[in-house]
Amino acid sequence: MKELILPRALKRAYTRDSLMTFDNRTIDSAGAFLVGELERLDQKLHEPLASVTWSRDIDLRSDVSIADEVSSFTNSSFAAAGGNSPNGKAWVGKDQNAITGLSLDIGKTANPLTLWGMQIGWTIPELESAQRLGRPVDQQKFAGMNLKYQMDVDEQVYIGDSSIGVQGLVNNSLVAATNAPNGASSSPLWSSKTPDEILKDINTLLNNAWLASGYAVCPGRLLLPPTQFGLLVTKTVSSAGNISLLEYVKVNCLANTINGRPLEVYPLKWLPGRGTGATDRAVAYTKEEDRVRFPLTPLQRTPLEYRDIRQLTTYFGRLGVVEVVYPECMAYLDGI
Repeated sequence: MKELILPRALKRAYTRDSLMTFDNRTIDSAGAFLVGELERLDQKLHEPLASVTWSRDIDLRSDVSIADEVSSFTNSSFAAAGGNSPNGKAWVGKDQNAITGLSLDIGKTANPLTLWGMQIGWTIPELESAQRLGRPVDQQKFAGMNLKYQMDVDEQVYIGDSSIGVQGLVNNSLVAATNAPNGASSSPLWSSKTPDEILKDINTLLNNAWLASGYAVCPGRLLLPPTQFGLLVTKTVSSAGNISLLEYVKVNCLANTINGRPLEVYPLKWLPGRGTGATDRAVAYTKEEDRVRFPLTPLQRTPLEYRDIRQLTTYFGRLGVVEVVYPECMAYLDGI
């Protein structure tokens, strides 16, 4: 019996005996393919390429729960006058009857904890077909959901979300940003600078944050755009080629001298075009929970629900906003 040929624009085809056939898109969704006799099909399932680094670059605030809708923290400011001189030390005499006191101001910063959720489901025939083929559709959908979750958290940590009006680690308006100076080649780009000029730029960035914190905290971590990070790896300090510029910077920068440990330098895909005038940006900060952190609740799921021939479950959790507790401990350098 011949099959009726329909225009290619239609997604379904029907035979004259009233049996329905499926188009390629429907069959591919179940993972069933036509395999020739001399074809060797690789049974490994290859997922989309993606990389997330948020867990590497920020600590989590662990005291938030799914019941919370706002995460907040406080910053305290002190003011104290001197004794004989308002700007001096608090000297007192043996017969002093008026002693100065301490003034305290506590400010609160609150950010929303936004609910994130995604439902995954499959039909019982889909599940049976996938089991027959040895390609579990339920595990694949869970892997896809988890990848979506990780990518959403990654974006929320680094750049926030414009739709709800929040910022992230690399574009926070509270952090001071400066432009890289021109080098001997009259360009601020690191690709046109010497190793000494690049090291000077990094030390200037670290010193800006150190100075803003009242010389209390010097950043111990540096995030760079991938191109500039690759430049540090491939560029040597001298023509002898004895050490890469990356290793030279880690040991000879300001952070190693002050903190007593080499500077941590990592590439970050969110930094190209993130600076002023869509230039590339470098970020220096201290990775400690009491300096900067991200509120996040563990991902939970509802019990498996049977609805007609479908099986459904919903995963949900709350994503907060990066809390820059001490913006003075961070600094941006643009135009590199």
